[in-house]
Amino acid sequence: MTIKNITVLGSGVMGHGIAQVSATAGYNIVLRDIEQGFLDKAMEKIRWSLDKLVSKEKISKEEADAIFGRIKPVVDLKEAVKDAELVIEVVPEIMDLKKKVYAELDQVAAPEVIFASNTSTLPITEIADTTSRPDKFIGIHFFNPPQLMKLVEVIPGEKTSQEVTELTKDFVKSVNKQAVLCRKDVPGFIINRLFIPMVHEACYVKDRTGATLEEIDSAVKFKLGFPMGIFELADFTGMDVIHKATVEMHLRDKKVINPHPLVEKMFDEKKLGQKSGEGYYKYSDDKYERVTLSEELAQKCNPIQLVANILNNAAWLVTNGASDIEEIEKAAQLGLGLKKPLFETAKEIGIKNIVDELNKLAKEHGEFYKPDPLLVSMQ
Repeated sequence: MTIKNITVLGSGVMGHGIAQVSATAGYNIVLRDIEQGFLDKAMEKIRWSLDKLVSKEKISKEEADAIFGRIKPVVDLKEAVKDAELVIEVVPEIMDLKKKVYAELDQVAAPEVIFASNTSTLPITEIADTTSRPDKFIGIHFFNPPQLMKLVEVIPGEKTSQEVTELTKDFVKSVNKQAVLCRKDVPGFIINRLFIPMVHEACYVKDRTGATLEEIDSAVKFKLGFPMGIFELADFTGMDVIHKATVEMHLRDKKVINPHPLVEKMFDEKKLGQKSGEGYYKYSDDKYERVTLSEELAQKCNPIQLVANILNNAAWLVTNGASDIEEIEKAAQLGLGLKKPLFETAKEIGIKNIVDELNKLAKEHGEFYKPDPLLVSMQ
């Protein structure tokens, strides 16, 4: 089966980004939303993005016009999917809303059409089971912004056919992205399984050690090879996104996250990070300001508990057959911008030291910190 025609459901930041990326690769795209106004805005943003590429001489004016011409905005759902071979759904991360959308979609799309959800945390199998085609349903998680981020997580549900998984991986490659396969439909998939719990753990580290935000962030950046500090990254991502992912992941598996009450409190107080002007840090305007971090500040914080947290979750993914070390490292490099492989950092710190730290934390703070058997075996 070959794919030429794709319908993208939802024209927000991710939706119009995925539409642009796919049209750039030569696919015919229908961009669908529930109101014409939303589509007009999305098309303007695509135009702006393409014009920017022209001004930077990345593409020619003719190429930009051709890409734009391959994207057709449509409000009517039946009309939007009439020629589709693949539908990529990018509606908000609310399970009931997604199920409602798929119930309508299932009625109007031809039986052979593949459904792909861009969800970042919701269970693929559960959504797939609300349709008449769970074997043709898959998770395809692009990262924000899709125009720039190279990583795409591909997540088959329990009933997804091997053919659909291969086809999805080929599609990801065709739009010039790199696919990482999450072999099991686990909470948070790969990246959020590593990132979201680490935000909570950083709050605990601050409580336990008395280190400042800047000291912890400097240690994360300069000692662990992250592109920015963990609190900085959380502000950049948005506490609304982090809180939502936390709730969804914790609901499905209590072992994933040890929720720190500050995350929910910040969400309730609308301290969402950069987008609201205040999160962990304060921001004076919408242009992105970097927090002042330094090697000197990094010396004041030992990030072993953060390494222990992210490594324990990485090990869990391997032990539970959701991924392997090589794929996790690729995902962390592309999705989190890690400059140094996780397990390399772990070896420098010493796996035994990390296991000891986890055992100590487990004794003081409960079962959550119990080291994964893989780490224990690697000492």
